[in-house]
Amino acid sequence: MKKKIILTGSLLVAIFLFSFFGYLTILLFGDYTIDEQKLVFNQASSIVDQSGDTVSKLYVENREIISINEIPDHVQNAFVAVEDVRFYDHHGFDIRAIGRALYRDILAGSKAEGGSTITQQLVKNVYLTNEKSWLRKTKEVLIAINLERRYSKEEILSMYLNSIYFGHGTYGIQTAANYYFNKDVAELTVAEGALLASIPKAPYHYSPIIDLERSEQRRNLVLTLMERHDFITAEDAVRQQGKLIELDVQENEEQQAFYTYMDMVLEEANALYGLSNEEILTGGYTIVTPIDSQLQRDSLSIIQDSTNYPDGNDDAESAFVLMDSETGGVLAVHGGKEYVRLGLNRVRVKRQPGSAFKPLAVYAPALEKSDYNPYTVLNDVEQQFEGGYSPRNAGGVYRGEITMYEALTHSSNVSAVWLLNEIGITHSLDYLQKFGMKVDERQLGLALGGLDEGVTPLELAKAYRAFAADGKVTEPYFIEAIYDPYGQKIAEHKPKETQVISPQTAWNMTRMLESVVEKGTGTAGYSKHTLAGKTGTTSFDSVPGAVRDAWFVGYNQEVVGAIWMGYDRTTEDQYLTGGSSYPTQIFKEIINQVPTHYQQVAWRVPDEVDDLLPPVQLPEINDLVAVQSFGGEGLISVALSWSASSDKRIHYDVYEVNGEERKHLATVVGGDYFHQPKLNIFSTSYFEVVPYNSLTHQEGEASNLATSKFQFGFH
Repeated sequence: MKKKIILTGSLLVAIFLFSFFGYLTILLFGDYTIDEQKLVFNQASSIVDQSGDTVSKLYVENREIISINEIPDHVQNAFVAVEDVRFYDHHGFDIRAIGRALYRDILAGSKAEGGSTITQQLVKNVYLTNEKSWLRKTKEVLIAINLERRYSKEEILSMYLNSIYFGHGTYGIQTAANYYFNKDVAELTVAEGALLASIPKAPYHYSPIIDLERSEQRRNLVLTLMERHDFITAEDAVRQQGKLIELDVQENEEQQAFYTYMDMVLEEANALYGLSNEEILTGGYTIVTPIDSQLQRDSLSIIQDSTNYPDGNDDAESAFVLMDSETGGVLAVHGGKEYVRLGLNRVRVKRQPGSAFKPLAVYAPALEKSDYNPYTVLNDVEQQFEGGYSPRNAGGVYRGEITMYEALTHSSNVSAVWLLNEIGITHSLDYLQKFGMKVDERQLGLALGGLDEGVTPLELAKAYRAFAADGKVTEPYFIEAIYDPYGQKIAEHKPKETQVISPQTAWNMTRMLESVVEKGTGTAGYSKHTLAGKTGTTSFDSVPGAVRDAWFVGYNQEVVGAIWMGYDRTTEDQYLTGGSSYPTQIFKEIINQVPTHYQQVAWRVPDEVDDLLPPVQLPEINDLVAVQSFGGEGLISVALSWSASSDKRIHYDVYEVNGEERKHLATVVGGDYFHQPKLNIFSTSYFEVVPYNSLTHQEGEASNLATSKFQFGFH
C-alpha cells in the first residue's frame, strides 16, 4: 500500500513538470506550430442537374461545411458532454484529463488512455497521425493551446464538428445528418444529435447500421452524460432514451451509372475552366450539368442487359452518348457497361465507323454541290476503281442504277465509293474537317469508314447534330455553370455554333436517314418517336462473317447520339457474331425512355427549306386495255386505259408495237387514259405503256401488251 502512494506522488510531480515546461514551450514557440491552410477542410463538390437536384458528389472526403450557427445547441452539447465536458473552461488541454490518462497509462504499462480535449482532437484530425507516443501528445497539446489563443471556442467547435469522421465515408456533422437521417443538422432531435455524438469514438463499432443495439446503448450513455452535466433534464433524458432509433439512410449517390459523367465533368472543368481534379474534389463547388439523371440510369441498365447482345456476346462492350440536339448538352453518357472511375472511357476511344461514316464523308458533301440531289442516279455495278480497289455490296446485291436516296437507305457500298470518286476526296475531307473529324485518309475506302485511327462515339454524335440542327455543329458539353462554395458563379458554358452545311442539305439528309430507319438497314427494334440515323459495321477479316465494330448513330430534332458495340480487342477467339441491328435496337430502346420534353412524334419542317418529297415508286402495269371504236364523226380510234399511281410525278410513255417496231405515241402526265385515232380498222395493233420517273428520268417495266378490239359505239 505504501509503495502505491509513493508511485502516485511521483506521478503527480511528473504531471506538474510536464504541464509547466509544456506551457512554457508553448509561450515561447507556439506561434510557429499552426498551419492555417490545413484548417480549411476539404469539401465535396456537388454535381446537380438543371433543376438544382443533386445528382452525385465529387470528393476526396465526403464533407459539407456548415457554420456553428447552423448547428442546434442540443447537438453541440451532446458532443461536449461525451467528448470534453470542460471544453468551455480549459485553454486547449485539460490538466485533469491528462493526469487521469497518464495515471491509467502507467498502470496499464502502455499508452492506452486518450484524455484529449475537443481542441486536441481537432489538432489530431488536421495535423497529426493516430500514433500514440509522448512526442505526439506533446505536439498535440502545443498546437491545441495555440489554436485556443487564435480562435474562439465557437470557431474551434465548428472546425471540430466539420472535421470528424462518422463512418461509411461521411465526414462532418452535416454530411452525417444527411446520411443517417436524410435531414439537415438544424432538424436533428436531441436523441438524433446524441446518436451522432456517440459515433466518432469508434465509427465502425458504434454505427447504427452495423450494430443497432450497441449504437443505442452508446446513444443512451451520451444522453445520460448530457443530463449529468445539466444540458438536459432527467425527464428529458429518460424520454429520449426511450425513443427507437429511426434511420433514413441515404446511400451515396455516386453510383456506377454516373461514373462516366463524373469523369467527363472533371475532364471538362480542367480543359475549359482551368480547375484541377484536386480543386474540384476538395473545393465545395456546385457544378450545374445538362444531365438527365433518370435517363443516365435507364441507359446504363439497357446497355447492361445481356439480351440486347448477340448470343455468345454478352461480354461485349458498349459505349453510348446522347445529347440535346438544340444545345449540345450531354444528357447521358457511358464509357462502358462496367465503367471504372478514371478507367478506359470508350466514348473517347477511336473505332472504325463503317457505313455510319457515309453520310458525313460522301452524301452530305455531294449534296453541297449543285450537281447532286437526293434523286441523282448513282452507279451500283460491281467494279474496280483506281488502285485496284474493289468494294463489295453486302449480300452481293447490285442494282445497276440507284438513286442517292436508295443507296443510303440500303447502304450500298459500291455507289458510295463511286460517288466519292465523282466528287473528289479533297472535297470530302474539307467537309469532314468542318464536321470536326480529324482525318486525312486520301483513299476511296474513306467512303466506307476505312480510317487509320477511326472516330469516337462523341465525335459522331457531334457531327450528326448538324443534320438535326439546320446544318450547324456545336461542341458537346457537360458543364452548364460552376459556382463556388459561396454561391458565386465562376464559370459558364458559352454556346458556339458553326454552319458546316446548308439547312437544305441538312434537311435532305434527315429525310434520307429517316428512310434508313423506316425501311433500310436501321429497322431493328422499335421507336415510338421520330428517328433518323445510320448503321455501321466493320468486318474482322480473320474470321469469316465476324464483326469488329457495330454502330448506330441516330437523332431527331430533340436528341442526337451514338452507340458502339464490340470488344476492346477483337481476336480470333473474341469477336462479334451479330451486326448493327443490336446497337440499333439498344438506341431505340433508350430514346423510348427520354422525358416528355424530349419526345418527338412528328418532324418539324424548317421554314427555310423545301421539304423533300418521298421517292417515286414506279408501278407495275399489267391491266392495260385497248378498245377500238367508231367516233362520233365516223372516225375510228383506239382508247387505252390502265391503273395509274396517284403520284402525279409519274409519267406514262405510250407505245404502239408492231413486230420489231416500237413507235412512241405520246407521254401522259399523271393520267390513266390515252385516245389514239386509227385509220386502218382491219390491221391488228399492239400497245404498251411504260411508267417514267420524272425525278430520276428512269423508266420502269413495260406493261402488258394490249391488242385493240373492235367495238361499235360512239363517243
